[in-house]
Amino acid sequence: MTPRVQNMDRHSEEEEHELSDHSSISKRSSTAEQEQGLLGAWKQEEDGEDAGSEQDFRRPVRRRRWHWTVWATIAGATLFAVLIAVGFVFGLQHDAREAVEEALGVHTSDYILSPHWDFNAKPQRREYTWTVRDQVHNPDGVYRPMLLVNNQFPGPMIEVNEGDTIVVHVDNRAVNATSIHWHGIYQNGTPHMDGTVGITQCPIAPGGKFTYEFTVPGQSGTYWWHGHQGVQSSDGMHGPLIIHSRKEKELQQIKYDSDRVIMVSDHYHDLSSALLWQYLKPDMENTEPVPESGLINGQNIRSCDEYPHRECDNSTANVGQATFGLRPNRAHRLRIINVAAFAEFQFQIDEHELAVTEVDGTDVVPANFHRININPAQRYSVVINTTATTADSFWLRARMITQCFTDAPKTLQPDVYGIIRYSNTEELPTSIDWEEQLESECRDMDTKELAPVEVIPAPAKEDAFFYFRSNFEIGDYRLSRGMFDSSTWKPDARSTTLLRTIDGLVESNSSFAASNTAENPAAFINDIAFDKSRELVLQTTGVQTVDILVSNFDDGNHPLHLHGYKYFVLAQGHGYPPMKQPMDGITRDNISPLYEHLDLSNPLRRDTASVEAFGWILLRLVADNPGAWAFHCHVSWHTEAGLLMQFLTRTDELAKLEVPQANRDLCAAEGIEKGMGPDDEEYWDLAK
Repeated sequence: MTPRVQNMDRHSEEEEHELSDHSSISKRSSTAEQEQGLLGAWKQEEDGEDAGSEQDFRRPVRRRRWHWTVWATIAGATLFAVLIAVGFVFGLQHDAREAVEEALGVHTSDYILSPHWDFNAKPQRREYTWTVRDQVHNPDGVYRPMLLVNNQFPGPMIEVNEGDTIVVHVDNRAVNATSIHWHGIYQNGTPHMDGTVGITQCPIAPGGKFTYEFTVPGQSGTYWWHGHQGVQSSDGMHGPLIIHSRKEKELQQIKYDSDRVIMVSDHYHDLSSALLWQYLKPDMENTEPVPESGLINGQNIRSCDEYPHRECDNSTANVGQATFGLRPNRAHRLRIINVAAFAEFQFQIDEHELAVTEVDGTDVVPANFHRININPAQRYSVVINTTATTADSFWLRARMITQCFTDAPKTLQPDVYGIIRYSNTEELPTSIDWEEQLESECRDMDTKELAPVEVIPAPAKEDAFFYFRSNFEIGDYRLSRGMFDSSTWKPDARSTTLLRTIDGLVESNSSFAASNTAENPAAFINDIAFDKSRELVLQTTGVQTVDILVSNFDDGNHPLHLHGYKYFVLAQGHGYPPMKQPMDGITRDNISPLYEHLDLSNPLRRDTASVEAFGWILLRLVADNPGAWAFHCHVSWHTEAGLLMQFLTRTDELAKLEVPQANRDLCAAEGIEKGMGPDDEEYWDLAK
C-alpha cells in the first residue's frame, strides 16, 4: 500500500502555527452531551450563537494575511469581542490576558535533543512553567477539543541530567481538574510528587496552581509525563522526559550522531470524557473505544471527505506525515515512546535494521530487529545506520495490531506513516517493506535477547509470593469492571492513600500495623485500613523481595505499569505457568517447576511489561522505596474501569515523610472532581 501524502512541508525548528478562529472548553458534561460527542457531532455550544448558521465542514479554512494597519484599526474591537465572548462562555473564569493567550494557535516541536548537551554538568535545578488550557486542534485535519500544555501538541520536552532537580510550575486554566504523572520516575523521597489522583495526590482544581519538585538520582534514559486525571493523556496532555546519564556514552554501546524522540499514539476525534462515559455504561463489556487512526509526533493526515459532518481542514501546516531528516552515512538514536490510550504498535523503518539499545530507561546490549512491538507506556531506543543505497527516502511505519479491537469504526486507519529522508528531496518513498509476517497478537515483543548493560542479578530468593487474577466482571448496574482478585479501584479525589497512611502511622493507628496472620507479617494485603473491594493494597515493611504472579483471565492484553519502581521480568507466557499438579491451582509450591528454570543472572528491568490475553507474567520486585504506588494496566480505558491495585512499601519509613502543605491544600479546593470518570451510581437509570 502506498499512502497518499498531502502537505509535505516540515520544519527543522520549533514553529508556531496559527489556527483559524477557534476556542474551546472541555467539560465533564451531562449524559446527553457526552452521548452527542460519541456520535462525532461534538460542537461548541455558546449562548448567542446563530443556530441557523452551518459551515461546510469539508471546505478548507482559508486565511489571508492582512496589512498591519488593518490590524491596528480593528485590534481594539477584536480584543473587546474576544474578552466578552470568552468571559461569557467561561463564566468569567479567565482574565483578559488568558483570553488572548487561549486564542493563540497550537505549536509543536521536532523533539531533537541537543548535540552539545553537557553530560558532566553539576546537578542543577531545571525549572519549567506550564499552563494547561482547553484548545481546539486538528492533528490529522479533523478539529477536536484537546487539553494542552503551553499550547503545544505533543507537550513540552523535559531534558535533564541524572541527579538534577526538576521543578514544574503548573497553572491549570482548563475547566477540568488535572494532575501530572512522571512516568517511570522513582520519586524516591518524594512520593507525593508522583501525580496519581487518589493515591499520591489530589487533583489541581480548575483555576488552581501547583508546583512539582523532585530530584532524579539513580536513573537515566527515556521517560515521559502525562495527565493522570481520567484519560486526559488521550486529549493531548503528554510529552517526553529525557534523563541523561553521566555514563551515557558508555552505557549506549553504539555511538550515534543524533538523538531524537519519536512518539506514536492512537488518535480519537472525541473527548476522552465522552468516550469513557460510553465505555463504562451497562452492557458494554469488551467495547473499549477504538481510535480513528494514529499519530507520529502528533501528526497524520485524513481525507476530509471521510468526515462530512466534522469540521476538517487538512491543508494547515501542522497536518501531514511526520518527516525526519537524517544525514546519510551516520548513526541516529531514535527514542520511541508509545503514548497511546489503547493501541499496541509495530514499528519499523523500511530497509533499516533497528538496533535496540534501551528499554524503559534500562540500557541494553544492542540487538537487531526488523520490527519492534511497543505497548502503551513502553519505550525503546533504537539506533539506525543511514547507509541504504537504494533511495534517499524511506517509509517509517507504525501499525496498530487491530486484533485487540472490537467494533472498529469504518473510518479506522490502523497504519500511520512517517518519512525518513537522507536529503531535501520531496519525492515519496518507494521503499520495500520487510518480508516477515506481521504480528497479529497483542503482546510484548520477545525480549529474551535484551540483556541490561549494567549487570544486576535478581535476588536469589523472594521473601514473599503473591498471586493475583486479573479479569473483567459484570457487577452492579450490569457494569463491566476491571478486577485484581475481585477488587476494582475507585479513586477518591479528596482522600489519597499516601496521606491517609502517613497520618495513620503518625497516630499509631493499628490498622496500618504489620499483619499477625500473614505468612510473612512484613508483606501482606492490608484489608483492615483499606476497603479491599475498591482498594487492593499490598503493604510491606522494611526492604522486601516480593514476587508477583499475575494470571490474565481476560481476552485483552494488559501492559502492567508499576509506579515508583522497575521490576525484574522473570518469565511470561500463555495459558498457565508450569506446575507440579495442574489441578491444584497456583501456589508458590505448585509452580516450583517454573522457578527451577529461571535465569536470575541479569533479567530485564523495566516499569511496563504485558500479560497477554489468557496468559501470565512473573515479576520480582525489591520493595525498598517508601510510598504508595499504583500498579495498573496502562490501557487507559482499563485503568478507568478499575484495573488497578497499589503497593504500599517501606511503611516503616513513611511516618518520617513530611508532605508539603501545598499538597494537602489541593484536597480542600473546590472543583477537583471535575474531569474524573463517572461514578457507577450515575448509570442507575440506564440499568433499569
